[in-house]
Amino acid sequence: MNIDFNKNGNGLVPAIIQDALTKNVLMLGYMNEEAYTKTVDSNKVTFFSRTKNRLWTKGEESGHFLNVVSIKNDCDNDTLLIEVNPVGPTCHKGTDTCWGETNNQSFGFLSELEKVIQSRREAADSEKSYVASLFKKGINKIAQKVGEEAVEIVIEAKDNNDDLFLNEGADLLFHYLILLQAKGFALKDVVDVLEGRH
Repeated sequence: MNIDFNKNGNGLVPAIIQDALTKNVLMLGYMNEEAYTKTVDSNKVTFFSRTKNRLWTKGEESGHFLNVVSIKNDCDNDTLLIEVNPVGPTCHKGTDTCWGETNNQSFGFLSELEKVIQSRREAADSEKSYVASLFKKGINKIAQKVGEEAVEIVIEAKDNNDDLFLNEGADLLFHYLILLQAKGFALKDVVDVLEGRH
């Protein structure tokens, strides 16, 4: 890997640390060539500490190491993106990230949809919400809706109307997310099972 440690005039390049699984940015540090070499050799992220003026392996005191999964250089060869499996919180203040955020896995829009379903479930005016009315009718009705949507997607899979097939898929996924919450689970629980099988 061709890294330009001299571009900024101080022998350091920024190293963006990202969780390999959640894709959340955990922290930013700086590496000189020696820190980079030690990171590659040990498979644990090592920075050059500007305040301590020495190499510093993240976790050397706390045990909260950043185990390297991959290292990528940017298009200008002067910034590193390091994907890691973190052991414990990353920030010295005890938080998952140096921005005080939790390092939860997000499924993009599906995570937002889960939040909407939860808020509708808890809404005071359940008469105006389809989701709230389903929860009010109970687990049997919710499970029945998932079954109905599953049959409908099978029927559409045998036809040639892609639009109907995708819409039935969306209906099935939507109702499955409702069923998961009715059973006390979330999409992450299903993903954990799939990852365990992988």
